[in-house]
Amino acid sequence: MSGVSPSDQYADRLRRWETRASRLEAVESRLGSARLLLAAAAAIIAWESWHGHRLSPLWLIAPIAAFVGAVIYHASVRRGRTRARRAAAFYRSGLARIQDRWAGGGRQGERFADPHHVYAADLDLFGKGGLFELLCAARTRMGEEALASWLLAPATPEQIRERHACIGDLRDRVDLREDLAVLGEDSKVGVHPQSLLAWAESPNVLEQSWIRWTAFLLPLLCAATAAAWAVLGAPEAFVAVILIEVAVLYGIGRRLTQVLDSAENAFEDLKVFAGLLARVEREPFRVAQMKALIQSLSSQDESAARIIERLSTIAELAGSRENLAVRWFLSVPLLYSVQVALAAERWRRAHGRKVRTWVEVAGRLEALSSIAQYGFEHPEDSLPDLADLADLAEGAPPSFQAKSLGHPLIPSAQCVRNDVDLAGRTRALLVSGSNMSGKSTLLRAVGVNAVLAMAGAPVRARSLRLTPLRVGASIRINDSLSEGSSRFYAEITRLRELYELAGAEPPLLFLLDEVLQGTNSKDRRIGAEAIVRALLERRAIGLISTHDLALTEMRGLEEGSLRNVHFQDEIEEGRMKFDFKLRDGIVERSNGLELMRSIGLKV
Repeated sequence: MSGVSPSDQYADRLRRWETRASRLEAVESRLGSARLLLAAAAAIIAWESWHGHRLSPLWLIAPIAAFVGAVIYHASVRRGRTRARRAAAFYRSGLARIQDRWAGGGRQGERFADPHHVYAADLDLFGKGGLFELLCAARTRMGEEALASWLLAPATPEQIRERHACIGDLRDRVDLREDLAVLGEDSKVGVHPQSLLAWAESPNVLEQSWIRWTAFLLPLLCAATAAAWAVLGAPEAFVAVILIEVAVLYGIGRRLTQVLDSAENAFEDLKVFAGLLARVEREPFRVAQMKALIQSLSSQDESAARIIERLSTIAELAGSRENLAVRWFLSVPLLYSVQVALAAERWRRAHGRKVRTWVEVAGRLEALSSIAQYGFEHPEDSLPDLADLADLAEGAPPSFQAKSLGHPLIPSAQCVRNDVDLAGRTRALLVSGSNMSGKSTLLRAVGVNAVLAMAGAPVRARSLRLTPLRVGASIRINDSLSEGSSRFYAEITRLRELYELAGAEPPLLFLLDEVLQGTNSKDRRIGAEAIVRALLERRAIGLISTHDLALTEMRGLEEGSLRNVHFQDEIEEGRMKFDFKLRDGIVERSNGLELMRSIGLKV
């Protein structure tokens, strides 16, 4: 469907899957009726055969065979209907993202939220309507964790370039993303990687050779003595073998529990993991980086998908040991729990050390697929241009140059774009303007796009060229009753963190919103000047917003290093109007008094 917009592609696929789901629902309803008719026909034939003696019992073969066939076909139709519904839901979600109706409908990543992180809360990375929710398409927890880690820390230039190549290969693979989205019994996120790794990398506890020989011989002896009992009528040998098996189970019971019970969480949703691996293993990728990832999914010349599928089967067998039939008829005679535990340990011995690689690769693949999906659904967003490594080696100053930069979390129809240029002698922008004019939004737009760029993702800009940067922000700083700190103390604590980060690599991109507003104007000016000067001396670049015009005359800075820009407003018919366009220079008026008067305050 080359040349067709993502929105049209999704809408077309949604119609097809909804039509298929409706058709299969109708077929399922007819099959239900057919099964009832076949059951009734079988009952009538049975009655006429056994009570009326008017029909041969052989007549039952046809309705019973047809009923069994209908049951099998019904199960297939039900699976197809479920898949069609999930695929339709996938495309409805995609259209919602394209049409800016996505907030609250996806996974929000609250478990990754850290109020003390230097920009996560300030830039709305997690929670309803956050960046993670917009991006995440992962089906496993390791995919979520990989994506979150990419958003929370900058990648190296080599990693970013590798991700760009992979995203280019993944971007148009809508069929692949659809298949991954409908994996498993439902579309929830599965697999607990830490539990799985803890189990897979633990040492075996049933390595003694006598356990393996006992597990092999005692069930054979049990069967042989049971046969002897049936033939000779002497149960003593059978009872003796059963007692030995009970003693063995009692003696190694704690170790069996360690192998099987402790793995309950580790084995959860392994079919989703196996299905994900199987699907990506058969995808014909083009770029070397993607091929290398897929090649790492093997062990002893066998695919990771098949190996994980076997572990999933062992997990199902382990869960069955609580079944009453298994407990009463298989547990002791066949040493069922011992057999399953030994199978689990054979698997762990052969493949346990490979699981970490598979978990990491699966996480990377899902994170890449999430970013590729975002790029496909927002074709107007561009991949950032990272400065050449040779330039960095020569100590080039940090820079951030964006054309038509917008905020990806603001609906396209409302998003006003601006150019931002931090390069050459200009090391900081001091953004002045009245309340609600767009200062904080600009800082967040710069920060979110820098985070996306350093994660290897497309950015909401016509173009963005930057050197490697790490983001640090003081935008949404609040007091904390639980920690006993005021807003001002929390802010200066964050500023100290940013100062320390500015001395590391990569250089810091700082974002300071209404800096030091919790103190008096004199201390604020002196403190702000000192903080900005200290950050610039440590090779940091950034933006500072203020509605305090006294800060627009910062002193003690290298000439040309700070540039004043502003947002302005207009009053039309007693109402404030903003165009959210960034302009050079210092704002010439404030709307504070007008806003107070507009709500009825007598000022």
